[in-house]
Amino acid sequence: MTTTDEMDPPRPLEGIRVLDFSTLLPGPLATLVLAEAGAEVIKIERPGQGDEMRSYVPKFGADSVNFALLNRGKRSIAIDLKQEGAFETLRPLVAQADIVVEQFRPGVMDRLGFGYDALSSVNPRLIYCAITGYGQHGPRAGVAAHDLNYVAESGILSLTAGADGAPVLPPALIADIAGGTYPAVVNILLALRRRDQTGKGCKLDIAMADNLFAFLYWAMGNGQAAGKWPTAGSDLVTGGSPRYQVYPTADNRFIAAAPLEEKFWGNFLDVIGAPELRDDAGDPAAVKAQVAAILATRPAQHWLACFDGKDVCCTVVASVEEAMRDAHFRARGLFARQLAAGAQRIAALPVPVAPQFRGREQMSGYPDLGEANADFGFTAPPG
Repeated sequence: MTTTDEMDPPRPLEGIRVLDFSTLLPGPLATLVLAEAGAEVIKIERPGQGDEMRSYVPKFGADSVNFALLNRGKRSIAIDLKQEGAFETLRPLVAQADIVVEQFRPGVMDRLGFGYDALSSVNPRLIYCAITGYGQHGPRAGVAAHDLNYVAESGILSLTAGADGAPVLPPALIADIAGGTYPAVVNILLALRRRDQTGKGCKLDIAMADNLFAFLYWAMGNGQAAGKWPTAGSDLVTGGSPRYQVYPTADNRFIAAAPLEEKFWGNFLDVIGAPELRDDAGDPAAVKAQVAAILATRPAQHWLACFDGKDVCCTVVASVEEAMRDAHFRARGLFARQLAAGAQRIAALPVPVAPQFRGREQMSGYPDLGEANADFGFTAPPG
C-alpha cells in the first residue's frame, strides 16, 4: 500500500516562515524560490500602494503581471513601518520567523527600528538577509544605482560591443538575479544549516556588485596570470574567435555558433563545406568573415537541418515567444505551472527548484495587498 508520505513528501522548507520586506526584483524573486520549496512567505507592504511593482504595466488581475509572477503563493500584510507601535505590532511575527529579507539601503531598517540588532533581540535564531547594490559598508554603500550600473562597474559591460564598438545594453537583469537573488538564496540555505548546528541566526550582507565577479573568472585569470586583460571583440568568448559567434543567415535570422573544441569545430566546418578553415589561429578575423559569408547564403532553417545530429554546438537564435513554445522546454514541463488572477491564466515563472522539492499544485495566485492582515491579528491595514 502506498502511504500519504510516499505520495506527497514534505517540501524541504515546510515549517520555515519568511518575512519579506523587499520590493521590486531581487528580494521578491529570492523569496519566491523559498516559497516554491515550501516556505511560508509573508510580504510586508506599505498600506495603500504596497510594493511599487504592483503599479507597473501590463496588468494581470488588479496588479502588474511582473508583481504577480514574482509573488505567487505568498501572503501580504499592509503596515506602515514608520507609524508608532509598528514594531510591537509585528513583534509576534518576528518572534516566530526564521528568515527576514530586505533590500533597503544600508541603515534604513535601523532607522525604522527593524534592523538586525532590534529583530535578533526578539529572535536570536533569526536569519536576516540584507540585499543591496554595494553592500553594508564601503565607499559606495549608500550610493543609488541599478542593475546597469553594477554590471558597468564590475567590468562585465566593457566586454560587450555593438557594431559601433559601444557597450551593448544587457537584455537580462544580471546583477539583480545572478548577483542578488541567487546568492541570497544560497546563503540563506547555508545559514539555516549553520543554525541547525549552532542554534543561532546571523546577518547576511548580499552585495549585488560583489557577486558579479564570479562571471569574470576567466577574465581575472587571464589578466592576473598572463597580463592579458580582455576587451570587447578580442577574446574567445567576447567576439575574437570564429568559434564563438553569432552569424546572420539569408533570411535575417541568426545562428549562435559555439563549436569551441576541435571536434566540434571540425564537424561544423564539414557541415558548411569549408574544412580548409580548420586552422583558424593565424587569422581569426579572416576565418570569421569566410564563415559569415557561407552562412549568409542560406536561411536559418536550412542550416538547422544541416546541423541536426552532427554535434556542432550551433542553434538558431530564438525569440522569447519561440522559446516558450519550444518542444524541449515543453517536454521538461517548464511552463506547466499556471498563475491565476480571476479567470485569467498564464504560465508561472519557472524557478530553479528541483521538481522533487516542489508541491504538486499546478495553479496558484498572488496576494492582494493586506489580504492576510486579519489572519495575523490586524482588523484593517494599519496606517
